[in-house]
Order: sequence, then C-alpha cells, then structure tokens
Amino acid sequence: MEKKLNIAIVGLGNRGKHCFTELIKERSDCRISALCDVNLHRAKQVAATLDDPAVYTDLKEMISKEQLDGIVITTPDEFHEECAVTALENNINVIIDKPLATTVAGCRNIINAVKNSGKIAMIGFNMRHNPILVKLKQLIDDGVLGRIIMIENSEFYDGGRTYMARWNGRKSSSGGLWIHKGCHDFDMFNWLLGFPMPRKVTAFSGMSVFTPDNYPFELEDGIKPGPSCRECHYYKNGKCPDAAVYDENEWGKEAQACDGYVKDSCMYQSDLSTHDNGIAIVEYENGVRASHSECFVCGKSYRSYNIVGTKAVASARTDGSTIVVDDRFNGERVTYEISRKDGGHGGADPGLVDSFIRAIKGEKVQAATFEEGLISTAIGQAAELSKEQERVVFIKELLGE
Repeated sequence: MEKKLNIAIVGLGNRGKHCFTELIKERSDCRISALCDVNLHRAKQVAATLDDPAVYTDLKEMISKEQLDGIVITTPDEFHEECAVTALENNINVIIDKPLATTVAGCRNIINAVKNSGKIAMIGFNMRHNPILVKLKQLIDDGVLGRIIMIENSEFYDGGRTYMARWNGRKSSSGGLWIHKGCHDFDMFNWLLGFPMPRKVTAFSGMSVFTPDNYPFELEDGIKPGPSCRECHYYKNGKCPDAAVYDENEWGKEAQACDGYVKDSCMYQSDLSTHDNGIAIVEYENGVRASHSECFVCGKSYRSYNIVGTKAVASARTDGSTIVVDDRFNGERVTYEISRKDGGHGGADPGLVDSFIRAIKGEKVQAATFEEGLISTAIGQAAELSKEQERVVFIKELLGE
C-alpha cells in the first residue's frame, strides 16, 4: 500500500480551511498531519474536523517535531516570505498560495532558498487550471488567433466588500491589491502569451466608495457606525447592505482574544490603503499590450477576457462554458463548448492541489515556477508604484536589469 504523504497547512483563514484543508482531507494518498496558525482557537477548530492532526502556533516548532513531506502556506501575504524560507531551509516541499511574496526582493529571497534546498516549490496560481483558460491558451498556442497583439481582462469581485473589512485591504499586509489580486491576472497574461518579458506598467486606481462619506444608509443623530459589523447599530437594525459578518465560533471574541484580529471591521472607516477599483496597463518587450481592470464594488464575480490576434479575436468569461472566436477576415464565428469542473475557481483549486501532491511523488507536472511568480509580483509592484507616483514604471527599475 502506498505510504500517505504528511502535509501541514500553515495559515487557517479562508483558503487554508475551506480550500486546501477540504481538498486534501478527501484524498487517499496524503493526510493533514499538522496545522499551524498564530490563532490557537482557530487552529483547534480546524483540527476538530480532521483525523487528529498536531496543532502549533509556531512554524519552527512544528517543523522540528513533525516529519513532513509538504507544507501549504496560506497565511496573509506579508508572511509568505518568512514561512517559505523557513520551510525550504529545513528541506520541506512547499506550495505558496499566490502571491509568491509582496515585493520583488521577497520573491528573490524565496527563490534563493529553493535553489539551496532542491525541494519541490510551487506557487498557487490556480487559474492556470481553469478549463476556460486552459482552452484559451491552447487556441493561442495552436495559432488559431494568429499573432497576439492585445489582451483585455476585467475582474468583477463581489467579495470585495469583505476584502475591505479584513487584512486584504491594508497594503502593509497584502502589498496592495495590484499584487494580492492582480498577480493572478498578470500571471494569466504572462502564461497565455508564452512568458514575454514585461517592459513597462502604468496604473490608475483609487477608493471611490469605501470611504466615511459613502455609507449606504442614512446616519442617525449621535450614532456612529462600527467599529465592526457585528457590533454595529446599523447592521443590527438591518440597514447596512454591505455588512460582512462571519461565524462567531471561528472569528468572534474568543478568536480575537488570541491575536486581536477583527475580520469584520467597518469598511467605511477602516484604515484602508488599497483601492476598490482600478485599471492597469502592461506593455511587453514584444509589443503586446494588456489591460487589467478590477472592481470590488459590484454584485457579481467573474473574469472576462478578450484576446486580439492578427487572425481572430477570442472572448470568454470564467463563469461561463464557452469561448467565442470571431474571424477577422470572413466574419465567421466559432463557439467552443468547455466542460466545467467541480471545485473552487471553476474547478481550478482541485487541479492545483493535485499538481502539488503529484510533484512531491516525483511526477512531472505543469506548474507555475517561483521565477514566474516573481514576474507577476514585479508587475503588481510596478502598478502600485505607478499609482502612487503617477508615472510609468519600467520593470527593469524593480529587477535591477
């Protein structure tokens, strides 16, 4: 009988608990043998749903006591670098949920640790496993669209209201949403195009809605909103349509007592330092131009793509099951039907987890490299700089080339 791999999960927020834990525990070839989170209350809650894993609040202690085949890192982005380097220096295979790190320098530190360890190291660009995008890449690689000259991509994210209530909305934790969220889409550009080198980036973004003068309800005299949704007068009276309240056992007072983290801070008066909408434009050295827009003020969630080639234009949405290709010369339209898969992100999450486990076993898989993760972070970091400094940012400024 095949020996089960021992996997640890570090960081037990939404991705750690509801994605990686749920997917790994259903597999017969591995087991979750250890959990690590600075919040002991939350770690114990997740452990109760598993087959008696060891629970830790310190990564180094866990590594010293457990015999691990792999570690899944799903902490807030600011801790990716520290956790990954620690795991790799102890010769443990790792997968890091995107982004690789919040800066180019952090990515390089992780890459150096990978080279010194020789272990399996993957980044969680799950969108590369989405059936719609896999088919789009095939059409591009097969030359159906001709030479690609432009890509347009938009993301609408209904969960943005929750982003602004938790750590994602703070640049100190996420690196900014051009890195935390945009890295997915910048990686898609790079991957679909065959990894040409990005040359320059410009971005425009701002906080248009989640500010103290934009409450979606009328304030009552002498009653302030917040400070959290759960405590808020306006939530309790059903007046705030943007309230983001979470399970009391998982995120309530007992959990907050462990680390002080409040997941449902009022979005309209929090210390937000990111954006709720924006547009970024990337120009590659081969002349291809790509635009990525993201909006967190909406009631829907999907990504759309328009890929323009010299022969045809392909259009698709990740919440759909078709790709439409319009021929440039004869006006012919061809529709490709794509089978959707079960699982998060259009079936992409299970594919990501499966690739990591198979890679640990020594199988050859198609996976995002850390060098590719660095480039997507570099584009995101350039977009953040462009917005802050109101200028075009050349990628070589960040890569030192």
